[in-house]
Amino acid sequence: MLARLSIRDIVLIERLDIDFSKGLAVLTGETGAGKSILLDAFALALGGRGDAGLVRHGAEQGQVTAVFDVPKKHPAAAILRENGLDDTGEMILRRVQFADGRTRAFLNDQTISVQTLKAIGASLVEIHGQHDERALVDTATHRRLLDAFAGLEKNVAAIEELWEARRTARQALEAHRENMARAARDADYLRHASDELIALAPRDGEETQLAERRTAMMQGEKISEDLRDALAAVGGPQSPVAALAAAVRRLERRTAQAPKLVEDAVKAMDDALNSLAEAEQHLGAAIAAADFDPLELERIEERLFALRGAARKYNTPVDALAALAEKFRADVALIDAGADRLKDLEKAAHAADKAYDEAAQKLSAARLKSAEKLNKAVNAELAPLKLDRAKFITQIEPDAASPGPQGFDRVEFWVQTNPGTKPGPLMKVASGGELSRFLLALKVVLSDRGSAPTLVFDEIDTGVGGAVADAIGARLARLADKVQVMAVTHAPQVAARADQHLLISKDALDRGRRVATRVDALAADHRREEIARMLAGAEITAEARAAAERLLRAATA
Repeated sequence: MLARLSIRDIVLIERLDIDFSKGLAVLTGETGAGKSILLDAFALALGGRGDAGLVRHGAEQGQVTAVFDVPKKHPAAAILRENGLDDTGEMILRRVQFADGRTRAFLNDQTISVQTLKAIGASLVEIHGQHDERALVDTATHRRLLDAFAGLEKNVAAIEELWEARRTARQALEAHRENMARAARDADYLRHASDELIALAPRDGEETQLAERRTAMMQGEKISEDLRDALAAVGGPQSPVAALAAAVRRLERRTAQAPKLVEDAVKAMDDALNSLAEAEQHLGAAIAAADFDPLELERIEERLFALRGAARKYNTPVDALAALAEKFRADVALIDAGADRLKDLEKAAHAADKAYDEAAQKLSAARLKSAEKLNKAVNAELAPLKLDRAKFITQIEPDAASPGPQGFDRVEFWVQTNPGTKPGPLMKVASGGELSRFLLALKVVLSDRGSAPTLVFDEIDTGVGGAVADAIGARLARLADKVQVMAVTHAPQVAARADQHLLISKDALDRGRRVATRVDALAADHRREEIARMLAGAEITAEARAAAERLLRAATA
């Protein structure tokens, strides 16, 4: 509910802070006092259209702040989550209007878009007036309101899931059909290409491996003769190893006679023999690695030629040939096995269609049954509102050929204003005064279902008086038992039923050179005086005060 409204520098309002409570709050005052300005400012905070003309003359900017206490599971919380905003349970909507026409929007001091502000505002407040087209007169909301009245929200959520499952099944079926059609068009080519690549059997990284082996073999061919000469020098017939080994053995036999003369030389010669043996091993390994096989080189050249030829033919890198071969194989398999898969997908799509259609039929039947109850409840409210010859009709047009996420029903509220006249859409048939009373009757019936937590009625009692105005006041009070209600009114019968009475007036400032709108919360005595003014006009008589007292007592009886 709305807890506080603060306005700064908007038209005639310099500084205004209003605290609101539960129940029915009425705003009264003489024509031109600023009631419409206050509602325009409130609408601005809810995401309404900005206008540089709203900024008070001489000010650079105006500002409106609306503070709401919001239950945790309120739909506005979902809007916050979708936009990455924190949900603290209190929502402070703030709109700044600059004199150059720019505006800025804030939620809990976080900058947000005007579109987000408007979505949040619409979930928190509904504004209804004789010419207001934003609330119940919007036919897009009628189906949702009927579902809320009938308690069908879970049914609608279930059918939304079935609709999504149906859409997914149909997409899978269509995608498979497209793949099959594409594969069938290229069947001969795919089979040939698949067979060719399967025979080629390319492997990932094969080109690099073959190229490196070819390079190594060609380099080995050039140095293999030098390696063999080196090996012959180290370990062949001309090798010094045998002579060195014999010399070491002779010296070792002399070690006992002259150790100091022999030991170092023997050790150095042993190291030399070990190094020569190690060199012989390395040279043998190098000769084996560089062993040049012309047949193997020819096979490598042929393989590289085949791989690179296939890559040019299929316009793909050599390393991608293996993946392309798998794709061609899968396409061929799709042609061969696609018919079976198609049957499975068609069966799944048919089952999804059937599940959706059955649920949509049940939902449509439930809506038709609930529409009768809604019609009966709304029509019961019309007679006291001087619409006793009128009729409210929930028009439902099932169209199975045009299904959607919420079923296939088109729901629209119609009215018949007089017997014998042709019923028609609410907005087109009802006059301004009739429209406001139809909306009030509908909101009373829907007060605890599908309603925003705060409802604003702007002069819906215009053009009526006496018993009708009293009936309007009674219904606003009943409505205020379920939701917070604000009403701008000129009817004393409505004002008398308020839980909170706010008087809008203008003060002269700077010795009459300018004026400013002010709002006063009226206590009991002042309420009686204001209601008496509404009854009597400019001159308040004793009879008017007595009549006002009777209205106040009757409202609390």
